[in-house]
Amino acid sequence: MKKILSIALVVLMALTTLVSCGSEAEAANVNFGMGVYTYYGEATSADGETNGAGEVLATVAAVLVDADGKIVACDIDCADISVEYTSAGAAVVADAFKTKAELGTDYGMAAYGADLNGDGKVLEWNEQADALEGVVVGKTVDEVKALVVDGYYGTEEVQTAGCTIGISDYIKAVEKAVANAAESTAKATDTVKVGVVTSASATDATADAEGSIEVDITVAAAATDADGKITACATDVAVAEVTFTALGEATTDTAAEILTKLEKGADYGMAAYGADLNGDGKVLEWNEQAAAFNTACTGLTATEVAALVVDGYGVEDVQTAGCTIGITDMAAAMVKAAQ
Repeated sequence: MKKILSIALVVLMALTTLVSCGSEAEAANVNFGMGVYTYYGEATSADGETNGAGEVLATVAAVLVDADGKIVACDIDCADISVEYTSAGAAVVADAFKTKAELGTDYGMAAYGADLNGDGKVLEWNEQADALEGVVVGKTVDEVKALVVDGYYGTEEVQTAGCTIGISDYIKAVEKAVANAAESTAKATDTVKVGVVTSASATDATADAEGSIEVDITVAAAATDADGKITACATDVAVAEVTFTALGEATTDTAAEILTKLEKGADYGMAAYGADLNGDGKVLEWNEQAAAFNTACTGLTATEVAALVVDGYGVEDVQTAGCTIGITDMAAAMVKAAQ
């Protein structure tokens, strides 16, 4: 009888230890990071019948990383932005842009994609991204990088999960997100999501000057708790320029590197040339202003983040904190990430 009681006690202690360890793991803060991988796609010239086009591709990933360096949550989205110009040098820009995840079934991969893993079906892009995220969770960054085969597709594990598309861009974004991961108040049980807002402004070409279409891709990532409050977040912007002649000839340097504003850091130049809008005698660099905005968003819900915008700028508390730049797109992207 004593032996049975002893065994029962040992089992009970083991279970208690497991529950305790699980509770401690859930209670511990995890690192949070966001990464953006952006580059130019193909640029083509107009031929009189077909418009010329330029493409900017941006992949954003957000991760939560535990103390062992393992990813415990991941979200990925991609904005493939295409803009056009005519053989008369006139810019043609869409009124709105959607990411691949936002397009959902309208993206059309399930209808037209190839069944590369032979399971008799092709998942939609958002479903394939979900499958890849599921494979990424539980792995270190080195293990994630090893998921890419021949520089493009995923390993058998990735393809069996349902992700048969090329994953190299997505893995590069995840790698950047892990590299940027820093201490936060996020928990392993929090939800992590990215949000993207894209806008474009254009100038037609003339006989004396090239035309240009500036593409601004604002990205945000947020970790949110069960109450929908942001526990960690990040914001960044990628700016790219598509250029063309008065005859619609493509002149975009597609080999040019696209660095985000955060990646440019002090080289962005806002501190040197920006305006002192809050009257405190100084102008913070863009990355510093973004950090102030992120701090203002932390602890808020998506609805409360939306309320931070007044006439395109931040409320007084946001500006006093040092974020005096326009925050319309930043807030809109953060709202998407926090929803």
